[in-house]
Amino acid sequence: MMHSLLLYSPSPTILCRTISKKKIIPSKLDDKWVTVAQCVADILSHYPRLRLTHGRKIQLTMWYLPIKQVLEVRPVIKWDKGKAVEFLLDSLGLTNCDNVLPIYIGDDRTDEDAFKVLREGNRGYGILVSSVPKDTNAFYSLRDPAEVMDFLKKLVSWKNSLPGNE
Repeated sequence: MMHSLLLYSPSPTILCRTISKKKIIPSKLDDKWVTVAQCVADILSHYPRLRLTHGRKIQLTMWYLPIKQVLEVRPVIKWDKGKAVEFLLDSLGLTNCDNVLPIYIGDDRTDEDAFKVLREGNRGYGILVSSVPKDTNAFYSLRDPAEVMDFLKKLVSWKNSLPGNE
């Protein structure tokens, strides 16, 4: 039995929608995904203020392997996750706030813009999630989602141990 899941969900990037697909049997993968991609491109041809971008495609090495392919529908403006971080900090009045430390955790090349904004502006810390070493603008890295969870739990525990947070 083939399991297929087509998701249409808000992306972490403001002003962006994402269509992604996971757990498709490889022999059916290319034909169906090409059809979906062509349908999206055809629809967007009627909307000149929107553009289509493609996320990464993971090479399949096993018969039944969770995969990720992404089509992102974005407005035709200069916008990325770094711009989203700047927008949020500015909108929330946190750009020059001394008692807030922004932490951005990401696992994708599209997260590099956010890491760069935080690094260059000395505004916070980016954390790359990757099981292999990579060139990155992030200050730190964690190996997998389990390490992310452990880090976040320790961060909350530390925060709760500060005076006035009992």
